Amino acid sequence: SLGFQDALSQGNASPVTSYKKLQGWSSDQNKWNEKLYPFWEEGDPRWKDCWKGGRVTAKLDSDSPALVGSNITFVVTLQLPKCQTEDNDGNIMYRRNCTRDPPGSMDQQFYVYNWTEWTDNCGWENCTSNHSHNVFPDGRPFPHHPGWRRRNFVYVFHTFGQYYQTTGRSSAKFSVNTANITLGEHGMAVSIYRRGHSGFVPIARAKTVYSVTDKIPVFVSMFQKHDRNISDSIFIKDSPITFDVKIHDPSYYLNNSAISYKWNFGDGSGLFVASGSSTSHTYTLQGNFTLNLTVQAIIPVPCKPVTPTAPPPTSAVTTGPSSDSDSSPTVESVEDNPDGGCHIYRNGYYGSRIDVVEGILEVNIIQMTSIQMTESQAENSLVDFVVTCQGSLPTDVCTVVSDPTCQVSKSMVCDPIVITDECLLTIRRAFEEPGTYCINITLGDDTSQALASALISVNGGASSGTSEGVFIFLGLLAVFATIGAFVLYKRYKQYKPIERSAEQTEKQEGFTAYFSTFKAIFFPNSTERNPLLKTKPGIV
Repeated sequence: SLGFQDALSQGNASPVTSYKKLQGWSSDQNKWNEKLYPFWEEGDPRWKDCWKGGRVTAKLDSDSPALVGSNITFVVTLQLPKCQTEDNDGNIMYRRNCTRDPPGSMDQQFYVYNWTEWTDNCGWENCTSNHSHNVFPDGRPFPHHPGWRRRNFVYVFHTFGQYYQTTGRSSAKFSVNTANITLGEHGMAVSIYRRGHSGFVPIARAKTVYSVTDKIPVFVSMFQKHDRNISDSIFIKDSPITFDVKIHDPSYYLNNSAISYKWNFGDGSGLFVASGSSTSHTYTLQGNFTLNLTVQAIIPVPCKPVTPTAPPPTSAVTTGPSSDSDSSPTVESVEDNPDGGCHIYRNGYYGSRIDVVEGILEVNIIQMTSIQMTESQAENSLVDFVVTCQGSLPTDVCTVVSDPTCQVSKSMVCDPIVITDECLLTIRRAFEEPGTYCINITLGDDTSQALASALISVNGGASSGTSEGVFIFLGLLAVFATIGAFVLYKRYKQYKPIERSAEQTEKQEGFTAYFSTFKAIFFPNSTERNPLLKTKPGIV
């Protein structure tokens, strides 16, 4: 006769003969009711006719890897053919108007599969013809809980020489404790059956690989304010790097544990021990460094003698109690409890190579000056911005002119620049209309970027012949850089200006100051309309 191991192996050649008992699971050496739950090999032509409208597929996922002792959760989801959905009552609805088949009538756009509709007129007590069918493949009755008749699918999971069976709708979720699962990778398979009038019909199979480890799964994300590319492991000297540790613990197994973080940044600064998951470090030298992190968790457990029972699997559906008599308790090994049996010690490790280079640390707008022009030449109001920076020399400049709230961009121009000595440059911008503007100036190189912003007021005085030119207020001399907030236009990247509220704008527009003409001898009258004038030395 057919056994569970034969029906659920899905092509696995070597059955598991030695294993520890999983709480709530049963041995796959039990007999399988092949008459009620037929078994079809892959390639059997009956698979094509087991579901009207197309083939049903199943996707099986888990939150692996799991730290031994924690729970691992599996989720299986049925992917129905096109035009089919499951309604709130568990019926499978077929939408006629999205197929080539014409509807029976204009008002009949949906119909319900008969194999789900029959439960409307059938109860547990009075449905004698189907009473014997409300059992799992091993003969155990379905759990008799509210809504059981709306669960039209049977899911049978198989791993580690054991099986777990439950009913559900178009998806099912359950958890299993890993205390009795050996370390390493293992396969989990599931077979799904749907209700039928005289039995159950196989509709899909799926499998996945999960892993159990005695090392805490750890990942570290790194952030630096001036870093241009967060994924290249290249960071800037003399700028703090924030390290944020993420522990993969979806079942909250470590919630009551004492966790410590031991950092070695690889630059000779020594070993740092922290109790928080986030820390920062500044590299003051250029070079290549190796970051190492050790995470230690001290997990409280009942003191010896220890005979805890692993928690039962939590499921989206209620299951009946197991009738197996071979259930065994979980016993912690001596190696897990070096301090007398009241704690388990687990470690996790993370390492990464870090390259530290020179970068742009700060950008400042030190002066803004209107350019005086004759009435015949003045088509635009021109303003020069004198900009300095600290750190490495920039290779590109990007200017964005926005509305007074710094939220709506009006124009953007980006260009490469060549600076060989000191980071001091003049950027000339043209403003076609009077008004108040927010301007963002960004300097960048291959690895870093920094931004300065200002609020200016232009009154178009040049065209009326006045000598004052423009009213300029230097507000917001803010220096910051945001990862990925912008990228240069010529490099097909996006620039995001800073944001200011309208209320702040109204307050600062009332404070303006006159600036005299700056370096007028370098800028003779011109009708050039390009907002970035690169034909004169010293001007970008």
